[in-house]
Amino acid sequence: MTYVPNPDRYSTMSYARSGRSGLLLPRIALGLWQNFGDLYTFANSRSVVLKSFDLGITHFDLANNYGPPPGTAETTFGRILRDDLAAYRDEMIISTKAGYYMWQGPYGDWGSRKYLTASLDQSLKRMGLEYVDIFYHHRPDPNTPLEETMGALDHAVRSGKALYAGISNYQPAQTREAARILRELGTPCVIHQPAYNMFNRWVEGGLLTAVEEEGIGCIVFSPLAQGLLTNRYLNGTPPDSRIGQGSQFLKESSLTEANIGRARKLNAIAEARGQSLAQMAVTWISRNPQITTVLIGASKTSQVEELCAGLSHAALTDEELAQIEAILAS
Repeated sequence: MTYVPNPDRYSTMSYARSGRSGLLLPRIALGLWQNFGDLYTFANSRSVVLKSFDLGITHFDLANNYGPPPGTAETTFGRILRDDLAAYRDEMIISTKAGYYMWQGPYGDWGSRKYLTASLDQSLKRMGLEYVDIFYHHRPDPNTPLEETMGALDHAVRSGKALYAGISNYQPAQTREAARILRELGTPCVIHQPAYNMFNRWVEGGLLTAVEEEGIGCIVFSPLAQGLLTNRYLNGTPPDSRIGQGSQFLKESSLTEANIGRARKLNAIAEARGQSLAQMAVTWISRNPQITTVLIGASKTSQVEELCAGLSHAALTDEELAQIEAILAS
């Protein structure tokens, strides 16, 4: 069946500029980190991607190691792009990354020019693309000079294989140095991708200030703490949940009495606002003016619909923010 996108897809989604660049990104983007590999049905992956596009989500975030197994998320997305979205390529922002282990030998990991260049070529082949919109270095490499790694991102842009350069999981000082190097090369860093949620607030320790001062956008992943900031675990562990299915990123040990207790109290605030806990978690992140986009993961179309609907809710009041702070500090 031929896919025809929703003609009103841009009427409800809002878009924000990434730092001081000209790049506009949707306030919610779809990440294909965990649910789009060979272990999942193609029909469901296709439904989630197309529903996202119908809701005005134009940014689709991937990496060379996404799946599982690694590489298969890009293959899946490439098939959806070819079969359904090829005509809309110019309406989409597609990103990929390299920095984690991908293949044997000394050239399949970290941040050398050899690895980043080869990985980007592989990613383009898997997705059937001539270029990606954003190419990230996925994590800092303590053993490769930062000049070499940033030079590889600059090369990717100058070669036409990427339009923008980004970094992920960099600490504040590393971010400033990477931005300086890229600026001197003439390929500015336009975006940083860190983890950020109510239970993981490390970016507030200097990174948000760094990206603001350097003119870099910020797209945050794991906004729901891998599901802890939803109603999924408030009353036990459902068998179809990430923990129930044995996720390597969220373990049963995370369901501590303290975490569940905080989640239940946060859920009460969300309900009083007429929101789900997941929606309020996104609203809470978006209170920061430095945040360009919240990057969500989804295994069901209903999850994408829920979080996009949450964008219409009012900002948190000072009183609500104080209540949240008290819960998180308890």
